[in-house]
Amino acid sequence: MALRTEMDRVRLAVVGAGWISQIAFLPGAAQAPGVEVVALVSGSEAAARSLAAFHGIAQVVPYEGFDALMASDTVDAVYIALPNSMHCDYAVRAARAGKHVLVEKPLALDEAECRAIIAAAEAAGVWLMTAYRLHSDPGTVAVLEAVRAGEIGDPRYIQSAFSFQSAPDNHRLKATHWGGPLQDIGVYCLNAARHVFGAEPVQVMAMAERGPGDARFAEVDEAVAVTLRFPGGRLAQFTASFGAADVDMYRIVGTEGEIVVDPGFLFQTDVGFALRRGGQEHRRHTAEPCDHFGAMATYFADCIRDGVRPEPDGEEGMADVIIMRAIEESLATGRAVGLDLPERKVHPGAGTARQVARTERRLVL
Repeated sequence: MALRTEMDRVRLAVVGAGWISQIAFLPGAAQAPGVEVVALVSGSEAAARSLAAFHGIAQVVPYEGFDALMASDTVDAVYIALPNSMHCDYAVRAARAGKHVLVEKPLALDEAECRAIIAAAEAAGVWLMTAYRLHSDPGTVAVLEAVRAGEIGDPRYIQSAFSFQSAPDNHRLKATHWGGPLQDIGVYCLNAARHVFGAEPVQVMAMAERGPGDARFAEVDEAVAVTLRFPGGRLAQFTASFGAADVDMYRIVGTEGEIVVDPGFLFQTDVGFALRRGGQEHRRHTAEPCDHFGAMATYFADCIRDGVRPEPDGEEGMADVIIMRAIEESLATGRAVGLDLPERKVHPGAGTARQVARTERRLVL
């Protein structure tokens, strides 16, 4: 599907007016060159109208009007920011209507749903992108480029930690939406390991805890700890938790040095890292402030206008879903689970990074 001219802005419908749209995507997209949010699809009309007025969005559409919106010529693409259980349905419907699709992670509930979205996009000739905002963040790309340049020798292991105290009313605490710390924040640790090593894990082993009598974790784990084996004798370990203090970092250790990235994952901060050799700091990198969601929206729009397949495509999102389901199998059985995933031919790099100024202009309802 081609846009009308190369000079056109990509007209985007945001599907879901929840927290991530309010605090992150809508403010970021407003800063993204070549992107215009023209519609907001929501089940909460009052909230959606407030957001639309604040951000200058022309249309507010209820969920029942989604298909009619997709059938119109007022939208070129959609950003889906719904609970995980709803991703597949809305992504498939948008793709079949000929709209390019950007879906929040995790892409879907399981491999079958991921394949359904991928198939719908391919049949319609539209681009499908998994919303890995860090792939477009220049600070994260700088970490990967330092590893690829051999600045710490051969990377041998990675340790990651991502945690915060989840609010009790968060839908990510619901099993029906495939919620939990693994799916919501552990996926960042997993995705980072895959691209630091430039490889797919061959085996996973995991343990989890529900927490001591905390009502928030009646349906999902409080914390999960995962070990992944990669080709070449490399290892990655991460812990993700909805019941611990704010921690947001990863450490890459190579044969000649290490890179400590802290902060590493949150969109409200700028990725920075220290590179150490021989126990001494060799250099420190502080990224220029960048709006991760604005950068991601800009990259997505560029791919649409230029006819270039997005790097974090459907297969990229599906790989993490397959691995997370294997992690859950390990949690259930107490055994290591083997994996056999195809090698990724592309990874985040200079071609995916975009520099977009951060804004403090946002409305949170």
